[in-house]
Amino acid sequence: MRYFLIIALLLSPLLVLAQDDPTEEVSTQRLEADVEKLVSFGTRHTLSDPAGTERGIGAARAWATSEFAEISADCGDCLEIVHPRRMVTGDRIPEPVLIENVVAIMRGSERPNEVTIVQAHIDSRASDVMDAKSQAPGANDNASGSALVIEAARVMAGRDYPTTIVFALLSGEEQGLFGGELLADYAREQGWTVKAVLNNDVVGGSCGSDGYCDAGHVRVFSEGVRADADEDMRAQMRSRGGANDSPSRNLSRWIDGLAKSNSDGLEVRQVWRSDRMGRGGDHLPFLDRGFPAIRFSVAVEDYERQHQDVRTRFGVSYGDTVDEMDFDYLALVTRLNVRALDQLARTPMPPEIQIDGVVRPDVQLEWLPVAGAASYKIWRRATDARDWELRMQLPADNAADLNSITLAPDRGDDWIFGISSVAADGAESPVSSAVPGGAFRPLGGE
Repeated sequence: MRYFLIIALLLSPLLVLAQDDPTEEVSTQRLEADVEKLVSFGTRHTLSDPAGTERGIGAARAWATSEFAEISADCGDCLEIVHPRRMVTGDRIPEPVLIENVVAIMRGSERPNEVTIVQAHIDSRASDVMDAKSQAPGANDNASGSALVIEAARVMAGRDYPTTIVFALLSGEEQGLFGGELLADYAREQGWTVKAVLNNDVVGGSCGSDGYCDAGHVRVFSEGVRADADEDMRAQMRSRGGANDSPSRNLSRWIDGLAKSNSDGLEVRQVWRSDRMGRGGDHLPFLDRGFPAIRFSVAVEDYERQHQDVRTRFGVSYGDTVDEMDFDYLALVTRLNVRALDQLARTPMPPEIQIDGVVRPDVQLEWLPVAGAASYKIWRRATDARDWELRMQLPADNAADLNSITLAPDRGDDWIFGISSVAADGAESPVSSAVPGGAFRPLGGE
């Protein structure tokens, strides 16, 4: 028996791959080379040449497509490469322009409709948002995120996951989040059940405009009140809780816990707002449509290196150039994303929960069985607490139409409750809160 087991292991590359840690394969050198390649296109402005081979957004997209194609060829065509596109106009696009995303899809083997997306925008800009001709290297904003997405595809391609991972490079962010809008609509048209969107935008620098440096943290932005909540749902949240328990907020908590469980030197600083003050990124269109989405960004920003013409003025250098990057830091953020993707692609969906704790000394939780779940964990959190605490773990009852448990003496007024799904291999989903709007799906059906 032992002999046959050894032979089976030797002949089963997918089984061996599943035991490997993909974060160990992340290459700082490849990340740096990819950023330099993207910078070499001069500008990647959305209104630049869409068909060039050496300069402009078209050349950048063609190169990204070729990288995904090479990765796919190395894993036996495990990636499906698609190019969602549409003609758009807007305040920053005076004449119709083709917005085109470069997307590589690695289908899951069991539940391919469950999808986790890692994405970044590939376009860049100079000081004038309408300037499509000047040099706009866009090293940190956002060749850093684009290189992260490509590197994630390299180290994860060919691995066997029960659910789907999407690697996406988006156009048109600087002109109005058009690439995010396009991919969010594409996800909805495909009927995907979106478990999480990891948006990476400005993730490759560790020092700020004031000289303060922080290479030990990455900020994760998450919304509190759901963007897709109507007035009736907001009223329910005010009554029963939900302002701090959106799926995106619980995804942020989950990422924070994931970082704490690994000692690679990078910690998460949770920022409890949708994005930076007065600014936005390509995760916002997903939030508008009810999909869980968060943004990764550097701990401190250098504003002389964002949205600036390359120049020197009064002894101060401006421009988003490669020499201001911290590639060791970018590698850490990439590893955290890969670790999250590896876990999320193996976890079941978080449960959808109903709670009854009104005028009673205990709380009843009910939830529908989740595909792929071998067990569930029950969590609770004081209403003024940041983090979840484990209440208990339950085995799944696959024969039951509805799972339920009564918790006593847990009084509903004093706690927020949640449940996570656990796969047979131990991969655990983010917690789904038992509050109005807590389910990891758009609110249209609630």
